[in-house]
Amino acid sequence: MKKCLFTLAGLILTPSAGYTYARFAEPRWLYTKEITIQLKRLPSAFDGMRVIQFSDVHLGFHYTVEQLNKLVDHIQSLQPDLICFTGDLFDYTVGSDAAPAVQVLSRLKAPLGKGAVLGNHDYYGKETEKIKRILLDSGFALLINQSVPLKREKSTIWLSGVDDMWDGKPDLPKALHDVPSDAFTLLLSHCPDFADIALKHSIDLQLSGHSHGGQVRLPFYGHLFTPAYGSKYPDGYYSLDDGKLQVYTNRGIGVSVLPIRFFCRPELSVFTLRSG
Repeated sequence: MKKCLFTLAGLILTPSAGYTYARFAEPRWLYTKEITIQLKRLPSAFDGMRVIQFSDVHLGFHYTVEQLNKLVDHIQSLQPDLICFTGDLFDYTVGSDAAPAVQVLSRLKAPLGKGAVLGNHDYYGKETEKIKRILLDSGFALLINQSVPLKREKSTIWLSGVDDMWDGKPDLPKALHDVPSDAFTLLLSHCPDFADIALKHSIDLQLSGHSHGGQVRLPFYGHLFTPAYGSKYPDGYYSLDDGKLQVYTNRGIGVSVLPIRFFCRPELSVFTLRSG
């Protein structure tokens, strides 16, 4: 404990050491976070289901396809039942990375499939159609105000997704059009603050990204900044309305705006869903 405190003090009090750590060490130090969530409406057939969420890759801004390839290897080693991507695949432009990205993302496999939504950065640089094509060609169900059923034994749950809250046109009623009101529903929304809208509907669990957890956090203080639509539920787990809706905000894989992370490591979320 004392060693950790001395290390922390050194990073904060020595600007050069703090910058070197935030710029070159922490952005590459992936945190695989295991979270168990109990859900009242989850059918027993899906009890123990493993869901892996990754978000905010920001390819092209200090994150390469080669790094993504290693991430895919790690995801596959964790044997997911379902893989979810919650937006911001590229930071601004696709460039020459389209075909390599498809090749890498196509290696992601899970028995219940893989779903994705777009983030605000996926709308930048007029590259949206290219990014949609990359996700579709990689085998993702691209859920822009849509839902797909997931079946196990004789039970069905639904994976839903909405368009980005900042630059898109999210329409949750449209997404839920074919979903029975009594069905367990997992919602993907890039922006976590969409939870206030989701709470008014029959959603059980929302997975989001966008905020990067603040990307820079200070001990005993927390994040210094969060973007629009990522300030109310910026990091980690939230239970709303006595558990009617549970929300998880992932800190993301890459970086944006500034190429640094400080006490906010990149995160891969591994959920075990429990029924009852």
